[in-house]
Amino acid sequence: MNDIIKYPLISVIMPCFNAEAFLESTIANVFQQTYSNIELIIVDDGSTDSSPVLLIAAQKVYPALTLFVQENSGPYIARNLALQHAKGEFVAFLDADDYWTSDCLEKLYLALIKANADLSYCGWQNVVENGQDGQLYVPPAYEDGDLFAHFLKGCPWPIHAALTRRSIVNKLEGFSTRCFSAMDYDFWIRLSAITQNIVRVPEVLAFYRWHDHGQISSVKWRQVLDAWCVRKDFAEQHAELIKNLDLSKRNELINGPLHSQAIEAFWKRDLVSAQILFRTLLTNGHWRLADLKYLMPALLPLSIYSELVLFLEKK
Repeated sequence: MNDIIKYPLISVIMPCFNAEAFLESTIANVFQQTYSNIELIIVDDGSTDSSPVLLIAAQKVYPALTLFVQENSGPYIARNLALQHAKGEFVAFLDADDYWTSDCLEKLYLALIKANADLSYCGWQNVVENGQDGQLYVPPAYEDGDLFAHFLKGCPWPIHAALTRRSIVNKLEGFSTRCFSAMDYDFWIRLSAITQNIVRVPEVLAFYRWHDHGQISSVKWRQVLDAWCVRKDFAEQHAELIKNLDLSKRNELINGPLHSQAIEAFWKRDLVSAQILFRTLLTNGHWRLADLKYLMPALLPLSIYSELVLFLEKK
């Protein structure tokens, strides 16, 4: 990028927990961006591998890297700590095991400025260690349709596939910690209530690594229930933003995934998740008569439920 001094500072926020396998390359990826007016704020979340040593060494190489250390509290507490120290006019998030194309921040910034938007977002790809990579995915132009209907369907993009103004992030007061496995989703959908002035960069610029190096994961039922909680809370707190959606459409968007993912868990024989999700559906009344064949067995103790499913499977 020419005459970079004219461009405002971007704060890149990075939590780090036991990321030794990818940390050096991810830090280098940040400082090799064609948009070079960057500060990188890393919060080490109580790593027990060689990450702390690597981070101290990286500070000596990259003067624009600021390091904080906290006891293990999770990535969202870490991001909130980093945000308190961010100086940039714009904010991007990047986890310590993910990466961007070298021109990612430049393209996101130029698109945002050209559209006079508050946030720009791009496509991404899941990169699977020792497996088949996901398809290149460019999301729809949410800003051209019903933004809130899109966002109620699920998290619109990964945490590192967007650039936003820090003034907007400040209004959010950081990340909520109430729905641990859906906090990225919660962050972006709450942001959509503050501004709908967003713009898409229709290219794959962000890459999310799937691996087994201490990556944070969550059981299926917790992921589903946390996302459901996020959708319900948003709908209750911002009823005026979704008033154009009739009751049946709201129910489909908010509760439909709970139903479909309960069925999916059952057929994948994740019976722990299936049982919890079916019981939730029954308790909250979000079921149909055709669901009784799934719902009633789920009321049994898990051991009996599992034996029954296996018995019926053999018949």
